[in-house]
Amino acid sequence: MNILMAILMAFLPVASSFFRAAHFGRNRGLPSFQSTAIFSSSSPSQSPSSSSSSSSSSATIGYNRNNIDDQLLSCMSTNKQIKVTTCTTRNLLNDLQLIHETTTQTADALGQATASALLLSSGIQEEQIVQLNFKCNGPIRNIMAIADGKGGVRGYCGNPAASLPTTSEVVGFGGVVQVVKNHPEWKNPYNGITEMRTGEIDRDVGAYLAESEQRACALAASVAGDGMLCRAAGGYTVEQLPGADEETISIIERNLKKIFDENAGNAHRVPASLLLAGKTPLDLAEMILEGLGCEVLETKIPKIICDCSEERLVKAMRLLPRDDVDDILKQQEKVEAKCEFCGKVYRITPEEMIKRLESNSSEQ
Repeated sequence: MNILMAILMAFLPVASSFFRAAHFGRNRGLPSFQSTAIFSSSSPSQSPSSSSSSSSSSATIGYNRNNIDDQLLSCMSTNKQIKVTTCTTRNLLNDLQLIHETTTQTADALGQATASALLLSSGIQEEQIVQLNFKCNGPIRNIMAIADGKGGVRGYCGNPAASLPTTSEVVGFGGVVQVVKNHPEWKNPYNGITEMRTGEIDRDVGAYLAESEQRACALAASVAGDGMLCRAAGGYTVEQLPGADEETISIIERNLKKIFDENAGNAHRVPASLLLAGKTPLDLAEMILEGLGCEVLETKIPKIICDCSEERLVKAMRLLPRDDVDDILKQQEKVEAKCEFCGKVYRITPEEMIKRLESNSSEQ
């Protein structure tokens, strides 16, 4: 059984970045604010809802009253210089909490990771994936979140039962953030890596974006929980597009500063505090783009999507030497493996496994 669990990652797909801000792509000496971080860059199973054109009215396109549905929303300023992506993921995170039986702290970390993956998936091709791997020095051990271009997402953490006073302590310091981007037609995936410095998932993803991808953007993700219930979760990214002028950048900086100033003293971090107060992803985008106009580009309903299957388990077994496979089948009454992402358990009898292994071999 232990051997089978060890090869589970081969059974699952192998496949960052999130940036909280009071400061947008510059270092102009603005003070730090609660729940903010500054990074600078050298250069500026249900189908998701259909895309919306930028000419559609923001009042009707993308509106999600009371955040009833989870939502991933992309907007652009009227002058085409700033792109804002926002999301609310409360329902999704509540489902993940039930699947993985998380504590308050591990749910917070997993919620930030999945929201970050969704935000980074905005604008990619449907078949493409973005995978965030966090190799942590804290008791949570590791976190993984994978999102695709359709709004599908999945995630898990190595030790969901970890519990310490703060999320940063559970995650730990000095680990590694790895970002993998892949597409079925690519010869090789893109890989990027940077150090985890803060123990806060969104800040460390944001640092990765600034350092590894040299992107001028701001990112934030947070969770507001009440025991085992997630009351609000989500995030945003603000990206400076080529040709953005100083006036536009200054407006964004002022808007972000205003948002964080007004949240000072709140028990929850931005943007979970705003989502908890009833703000929607569209509201968040309009607050960030105030004075620049807000045109909705696309809206999706993110869902937990897992592509695990019995066939993947068979393929994983085929990677082992045949003598090892025979030993496992003799010792076990059944071959059993659990998907780390969705929790589904697959069981195959030794006779059926031998039959499928031999069938696959004869087809090659």
